[in-house]
Amino acid sequence: MRDTRLLGAHGPGLTEHHKHFGPLPEVGPDLIAAIEAAGLSGRGGAGFPTARKMATITGRKPVIVGNGAEGEPLSRKDALLLTKAPHLVIDGLEAAAAAIDADKVYLYVHAAAVAAVTKALAERPNRVTVIEAPDTFVAGEESAVVRRVEGGPALPRDRIVVAAVSGVRGNPTLVNNVETLAHIALIARYGPEWFRSVGDRDEPGTMLVTLSGALDNQGVLEVPTGTPLINLIDPRGVSAVLVGGYHGSWLPADSFAGARLSRAGLKELGASPGAGIIHALGRTECGLARTAEIVGYLADESARQCGPCRNGLPRLAQLVDELAYGRANDAVVKEIRRITRLVDGRGSCRHPDGSARFVRSALRAFATDIELHHHDRCTAADAVVRD
Repeated sequence: MRDTRLLGAHGPGLTEHHKHFGPLPEVGPDLIAAIEAAGLSGRGGAGFPTARKMATITGRKPVIVGNGAEGEPLSRKDALLLTKAPHLVIDGLEAAAAAIDADKVYLYVHAAAVAAVTKALAERPNRVTVIEAPDTFVAGEESAVVRRVEGGPALPRDRIVVAAVSGVRGNPTLVNNVETLAHIALIARYGPEWFRSVGDRDEPGTMLVTLSGALDNQGVLEVPTGTPLINLIDPRGVSAVLVGGYHGSWLPADSFAGARLSRAGLKELGASPGAGIIHALGRTECGLARTAEIVGYLADESARQCGPCRNGLPRLAQLVDELAYGRANDAVVKEIRRITRLVDGRGSCRHPDGSARFVRSALRAFATDIELHHHDRCTAADAVVRD
């Protein structure tokens, strides 16, 4: 096994890429079976089995889109990958396109990565169209990607027909995260057994993780799936950790001693790795205040196309703000729980669902702070006094 799978090349150019990884072998529909045997799951957040997603693409003139929008403020992995290893992503995009016999191929990326991707594409024959993603939270949602590729706004559509059935201009469309595509390129080269040789048994391979917050080792790391959280963060130095980003879950530092970075390894804690985001909250930071800041952002970033986004999320932001800075009483908590139930599962996209999940996790993780706020106290303020 190579020490670093995704970021092993000594430069972003095609020469360095081929020197480290070698050329991409010729592939076809049989690649889907190899990906299934490898057990690759999507690295964009949902973790859906990649082979199953590819196998659903049937019909005439399918389209494939590599999704590198990365609208999540705490994530840096896709931008790094597209800058440091663009050819690995392009290889995976071409391999997946060959596997589903795609008629059109698109690469949808954040502005920060457009130059690197364009330069890499100029080094090789290709049929890839690059589309710049707007810097918004919902721009990377699958139906928003489809709308943007079609020339419309990067806003989600109602969840009626999935993109695999009717996506870009009504054609069956496969949308894969760029990290997922890079793994596909490696599976095409080295095979399923090689891919499974590291990581969690049920969710094998490596994953890119973005570390941020109250940490000395901030940045993007490549780690095997199933890595213990305590290998990445010392729980003694933080009060809580946000896993999975703004649609993820807060975990108190004393709760994840045995937790591992996989869906199964975090399930009992009510969390998921999502797109590999781990954000540490310092002991002198108020978890409720940080939550209020994030919920306000999520309300502002909504598409405002349905009731939960237009009305529910702004109301939720108002209530969480009151919990953090106003009168933290039981009535406020009760109303927060009621609003999260109202918005969950009723939106045009999954933005309200993720926001509700995030808020519920905060109520669990910062239950002590909620009680202390009743008495104009806070664990963060107490930590400042102790320090």
